[in-house]
Amino acid sequence: MASPADSQQTANRNTRQRRRMLAWVAPLAAAALAVGGGVLASNNASAEPPLPKKTAQQLLTAVAGAKVPGLSGTVTETANLGLPSLPTGSQGGPMSSSDFSDLVSGTHTLKVWTSGQDKSRVALLGTYGESDLIRNGKQAWLWSSKDKQAIHTRYVGSAPDSMQPGDLSQAQTPQQLAEQALKAIDPTTTVSVSRNVTVAGRPAYELVLAPKDDRSLVGQVMIAVDAKTSTPLQVAVTADGQTKPALSAGFTKIDFAVPDASTFSFSPPKGTKVTQHTVTAPSKRDRADARKHAKDAASKTTVVGKGWTSVVIAKADQTALGKSGKSGGNAQLQALPRVSGSWGSGRLLSGALFSAVITDDGRIAVGAVRPQLLYDALQK
Repeated sequence: MASPADSQQTANRNTRQRRRMLAWVAPLAAAALAVGGGVLASNNASAEPPLPKKTAQQLLTAVAGAKVPGLSGTVTETANLGLPSLPTGSQGGPMSSSDFSDLVSGTHTLKVWTSGQDKSRVALLGTYGESDLIRNGKQAWLWSSKDKQAIHTRYVGSAPDSMQPGDLSQAQTPQQLAEQALKAIDPTTTVSVSRNVTVAGRPAYELVLAPKDDRSLVGQVMIAVDAKTSTPLQVAVTADGQTKPALSAGFTKIDFAVPDASTFSFSPPKGTKVTQHTVTAPSKRDRADARKHAKDAASKTTVVGKGWTSVVIAKADQTALGKSGKSGGNAQLQALPRVSGSWGSGRLLSGALFSAVITDDGRIAVGAVRPQLLYDALQK
């Protein structure tokens, strides 16, 4: 029988493995969905309330102009990407993880609060703990009750629009996810209005985005738009040929009252290890360097195709691949199926909504497409 120390070492090792895997899985998934306009969603809508008819353009305009002073609510988020099994904080059984890095799979419950443009809080509730991301003006916190650790970030000067204290991806609300999808609308997308729905007890219109090119793995994106406030209450993305969402995030409860200011104040509980960070506003030189780095990164990235069938090809991150800088240098990559062709050889990661090839010569090709389109793009 394993000792407590051995169990802790195993848990720590699983966490390290999970985060190394996420170092390349999460960016790949984000790239695939951003190219095709995919976002997270849930399928909690019910009933069909009577509402005045609106066109897709009217709804798009309403969502773009929606301004809500504040809100609070409960969000259910589910990810069924069809990816290879990854180590998670809750191995087996019905337990729910409170680790933000586990949002790539399974079903999770989050509490969210927003007030204005610079106050927000997201709490991920797990079976044995919770993790919180808090922004309050020029301060931000990332706290884990399970790990008894917190990262406190202070911003001096101009604070960025989005704060992410720590190295974990931020859990996003349906409003943020819908915004990403709507920004991706282009001539390769068909936009329509479906049936009216009820989400979190509120009547809503259902806006549907679908790729015109049937080679995309994305079937459609459904956005439930609150009839009164034009706030996205739910966003859903289904894989081609499927009816159940592959990714989901939607409100099950929502209140449009502005939360009390104390909601965004945080004092770490006794026994919490706090890491302090101070971030100063970038200087003129810093901004120039950032533009240069962005330009250099863009020069090393190629996009083949358009819209939902675009394939992004970039140089792989050396740390994620391993010491060798090639796909054979990472144990998680070696577990993926090996593929080869006239384009070269590498490892294939294939999910419900995107595919990715990590080549032996250190490239990554990713898109919301089937593998064959990746191989074709790598040959060009």
